[in-house]
Amino acid sequence: MNGKMELLFWQLVYFFIKQRYRIVQLANDSREIWLESLENKHVPIVRLVRDDIDWSQWLKRDIEYAWRVAEQISKRRLGKFNKIVNIYISTYPPVDDWEFLIEKPLPLSQQRNAAFQTFLIHSGNIHISLQQLADIVQTPIAFPPLAGDRDPFFEAERLKRAILREAREQQERERRLFEYGKPVFTYIFIALQVIVFLLMERSGGSTNPDVLIQYGAKFNPLIQAGEWWRFFTPIFLHIGFLHLLMNTFALYYLGMAVERLYGSWRFFFIYFTAGFFGTLGSFLFTASLSAGASGAIFGLFGALLYFGTVYRHLFFQTIGTNIISLIVINLVFGMMVPGIDNAGHIGGLIGGFLAAGIVHLPNHFDWKRQMRSLLITVSIAAFGLYVGF
Repeated sequence: MNGKMELLFWQLVYFFIKQRYRIVQLANDSREIWLESLENKHVPIVRLVRDDIDWSQWLKRDIEYAWRVAEQISKRRLGKFNKIVNIYISTYPPVDDWEFLIEKPLPLSQQRNAAFQTFLIHSGNIHISLQQLADIVQTPIAFPPLAGDRDPFFEAERLKRAILREAREQQERERRLFEYGKPVFTYIFIALQVIVFLLMERSGGSTNPDVLIQYGAKFNPLIQAGEWWRFFTPIFLHIGFLHLLMNTFALYYLGMAVERLYGSWRFFFIYFTAGFFGTLGSFLFTASLSAGASGAIFGLFGALLYFGTVYRHLFFQTIGTNIISLIVINLVFGMMVPGIDNAGHIGGLIGGFLAAGIVHLPNHFDWKRQMRSLLITVSIAAFGLYVGF
């Protein structure tokens, strides 16, 4: 094992981390590392391998394996990119012919014009390989020379420990993001809608239009007559037991996730803002009597989508694909099945996203973004009310 190449491997890992890449996969022996960029849309994925490669056959098999993984990654990524880069750090090149294996990038079928580019850096081509790599990632790559009395193995081990410690701390920070708050208002809102449902059943039935109007359902003539509270009261009303059951389950699972992510008071604001926007959307586009927590619940989807704009990599590695699929399925279902207030769902989705932008994530501050979200929210609400009245 060559100390100079060992140090180069960890210097490259450290370089990419400083360029705001994050470790997404680390082999048990730390000889293979996959990194994902938070910002570089040109080269979003980099793989580094430290191995002394003797034969080109091994190199060929490993490139094919890495290319198949890259194909799977490209299927899951949204947006375009140019390259996924695969880098080998070897003391010496293979003893037989190998250059033809990396001469041309391999195409990625899921992304038009995207490619899987391989580099093999060995002790005889370090300078030119780093220059080519810098051209690909569009950032200069240079490392300070090692002082004559410094042991490269010692420096490599020191850098490795620092990188792995930072990776562990990063994982812990990301884990804590999902455990910031405790579900308080989720349980309160569930209890309120169950209690209101029982009161409505006692008063004549939750499917009785007169009872629904009495308890505050969305009814356009009364809203236009000045009963503004009907933009909020429908959040806690449900038409029939099945409607209550479905929304209670949805509120339980989504509410738990969003309240843990944003904290209770942010969750409270998001839920009511989304509920208002849901009712506003229904008020503007449907004349029928309506009620339900669906708009506010879609707002919780919106809040999770907003989280995805702040932590895109974490969103798609955890809940992102499922959340987007559920939104699409529910909206398509709402378009196909009569009687579902899709305008309220879309309004709630927009309202939840904007409300999350106003309060932002706990311990995060982006005043420009928050003020922009507030301005857009107020403008949409004012315009909607102006049109509706």
